[in-house]
Amino acid sequence: MARVDFYRLTRDPVERVLPAIATRILGAGDRLLVVAAPALQRQAIDEALWTHAPASFLPHGAAGSPDEEIEPILIAGTLDPSPANRARHVALADGEWRDDALGFDRAFLLFDNSRIDDARATWRKLSATEGAEIHFWKQDENGRWAEGP
Repeated sequence: MARVDFYRLTRDPVERVLPAIATRILGAGDRLLVVAAPALQRQAIDEALWTHAPASFLPHGAAGSPDEEIEPILIAGTLDPSPANRARHVALADGEWRDDALGFDRAFLLFDNSRIDDARATWRKLSATEGAEIHFWKQDENGRWAEGP
């Protein structure tokens, strides 16, 4: 069963939220595929992964690079259902749902208010999909995340 976590970004942009998610995934010994169609967004995510923690960075690389197979975090413009780094987690950082995400153990759909209608339609679709466990997360004014409606 695939788990899908909806993250509604009302306070912080994806570049601030994604490194925290990636840190937890890497801490558990897993790998992550980050998907964002816009090149500028992929660049912003790349920079955020370098600067997330002052004393270190989150190891990552771009899909199609020579070292893509060894990268714990792979940033791509499209979703490859069998990513080179063998990730079992996928973060859809551009807020666009892709059905191939259900082939991963866990998918994160990160979206802001400009994609709220798309996210609601995806929620309804996945609610009717057998084998999908869906969760919704929202951020409070202090930046803490809570599961809820």
